[in-house]
Amino acid sequence: MADTDKPLLIKRYASRRLYNTETSDYVTLEDIAGFIRQGREVQIVDLKTGDDLTRQYLLQIVAEHESKGESVLPVDVLTDLVRSYTSGMQSIVPQFLATSFEMLRDSQSKMMENLSAFPNPMAAVPGFEAMRKQQEAFLKSMMGGMPAWGGSGPAKEETSSEDIAEIKKQLAELQKKLSRL
Repeated sequence: MADTDKPLLIKRYASRRLYNTETSDYVTLEDIAGFIRQGREVQIVDLKTGDDLTRQYLLQIVAEHESKGESVLPVDVLTDLVRSYTSGMQSIVPQFLATSFEMLRDSQSKMMENLSAFPNPMAAVPGFEAMRKQQEAFLKSMMGGMPAWGGSGPAKEETSSEDIAEIKKQLAELQKKLSRL
């Protein structure tokens, strides 16, 4: 059984292939992205030199997703990042980004707690439970499997197309009820 408290060690061989030391098999960048989405920390090292290549590979994963149209970073943010490398801001930017993502994770977990909190006076409103479930599913899908509690942890349940269809159906029912009111 894998120890998920420690980073998953990936070794890069001279052939540039990536080797998962826990499962003793080769992995791709997409596999590594999957581990990270599941909340797992990874460390990628060069087998020969022992150099830590994690940052390089994480940047490559981000670049591949951005180039496929899965844009998360607006152009002006990317521009500011490039500028930060040539200005005195480069010492502030890493801490700012880390704090911003920590705040995002905290906000997500608080919203999920608030949506689940009972007793809730709104619970008596017809359709409230369906709306709460829709909001929860929406938050999960918006965060793309990002761990709600920060750091490593169990994978978030992904929203399936059946769940989305059910949410759309419930939303339509809620809209009908609201229009009648």
